[in-house]
Amino acid sequence: MNVKSSGQVEALVTAAEIATLAKVTRAAVSNWRKRYPDFPAPARGAGRNALFALSDVDAWLRQHARGDTSSPEVLIWQALRAQYGEDLIRGLADVSDLSIAGTTSPLEPSLRARIDDIAAQSSLAEVITGLIERFLGSPGRGGAEQVTTPRLANAVRFFAGPVTEVVFDPACGIGSLLLAFEDGSGGAAAGQESNPAAARLAAARARFEGKADVTVKVGDSLRADQWPDFRAALVVCDPPVNVADWGREDLLLDARWEFGVPTRAESELAWVQHCYAHVAPGGRAIVVMPASVAYRKAGRRIRAELVRRGVLTEVVALPAGMAASHPQPVHLWQLTRPVSPDQVKSFVRMVDLTDNDPDGPFEPLSSQVADVSRVDLLDEEVDLTPARHVVLLRTDHLAEYLAVCEAVEGGLQRLGNLLPSLASGPGSLDGSTVRMADLARAGLVTISDGSAVSTSELLDTDYLAGFLRSAANIKRATSGSGSFRADIRGSRIPQMSIDDQRTYGTAFRTLDEFERCLADLAKWGERAAALARDGLTHGALLPGTKESQ
Repeated sequence: MNVKSSGQVEALVTAAEIATLAKVTRAAVSNWRKRYPDFPAPARGAGRNALFALSDVDAWLRQHARGDTSSPEVLIWQALRAQYGEDLIRGLADVSDLSIAGTTSPLEPSLRARIDDIAAQSSLAEVITGLIERFLGSPGRGGAEQVTTPRLANAVRFFAGPVTEVVFDPACGIGSLLLAFEDGSGGAAAGQESNPAAARLAAARARFEGKADVTVKVGDSLRADQWPDFRAALVVCDPPVNVADWGREDLLLDARWEFGVPTRAESELAWVQHCYAHVAPGGRAIVVMPASVAYRKAGRRIRAELVRRGVLTEVVALPAGMAASHPQPVHLWQLTRPVSPDQVKSFVRMVDLTDNDPDGPFEPLSSQVADVSRVDLLDEEVDLTPARHVVLLRTDHLAEYLAVCEAVEGGLQRLGNLLPSLASGPGSLDGSTVRMADLARAGLVTISDGSAVSTSELLDTDYLAGFLRSAANIKRATSGSGSFRADIRGSRIPQMSIDDQRTYGTAFRTLDEFERCLADLAKWGERAAALARDGLTHGALLPGTKESQ
């Protein structure tokens, strides 16, 4: 805000806010400041910190008819979407590669010409920065799982505190979280990303920001760690979630699983242990986790080991709306590798910020923090949900209940979109079948822990998994006493073309995701009911309508 001579308070806006107001990129605003002498001068600050009077900016935009959809920046964005569709990360990476001399560009000539024209008026760095901002602000964008939102990066940075040593991100996506720490203070940064286009974009963003000490390698961190001997003072990670095929069968004897081998459904706990394996003595890891990982039954044993050995030191429940790919709240797990036994804490700090604004501040109130004894956490459930352990004020209790209700409503909407579209079938799948034992003997599948993974291009893994769960195959794997046997070698799979297999596999995979979402929704429903019952019986809540809330 600025104070006019009349005493009135004048609203001030940044260049980024002007870009949003005019529906252009930030590079366009930079161009206007250079090309138009009548563009409003900053009311306060200079350079990137300049603030402009909103009334002056609004008048200038109206006078010059700026902000319409025919601007060069919008045309570039539209051309990118036309050429790359949902694979905009690859498109942005290809634009970024224009800064590398001698690179052959796959961009269409007309798109390349537009980019060259606007870059000549400012810089390619400003063009790509503006395009990335537009990408981050695009609803329903593809590649959201490879993007850490600015909100989430700010939260991680806050709880990490000042960092001047090496930072490592083994699932860095387009580099948002990694670059939030590499600020030229003397520490280096390293990352790995399985998507080559995202890795290229992360490296390009580092170049544009003048951060020379950033190295990003390409590869699947769990299956093919490109930094096997690397140890960092701080490891940060916003890993992919709900990934069933994370390589468990190939990694059963991996030395990283010192707290237990994660199940197929607990890929997040594989990432937690992978991050911890890269922590230097005395260092820390901060890992973004779905809220459900704190209480799911499948991960209880690993959670217990993390607590028992004093490795898990803090769990922070963040507000909803922090993640890019879903609206549910997320947690931050902080792990510490102690140098000596006397550094192991006797408690785990629980911080519940679910009531806070997702844009911050993140400094918790005393009523939002509880230091919970490790012994008290090691019960039958090993539930690490902060809200369960933090004593909330009356208004906090209500806000948490409303947040959980919102999560339930969001889960219900997601469920409806997950059920696959199905049509009427013939009533039976006529044709020959093949036994799993024969497929294994032929080397076409590997069988482990009651599941099968294809090792051939002629078989689809999701197709196999779906038919292994058919009523007939479950009956074959059930003894006369009613107990289920893990051996699936007697199961039979119908023979189909690989294209038909993939069609079925897609449907089965969608059903698996539906079931996972349904299980999470059940947990949120239980949490909502428990909060409501406890609040009503302890006087923290009163009966009423949603309108009165």
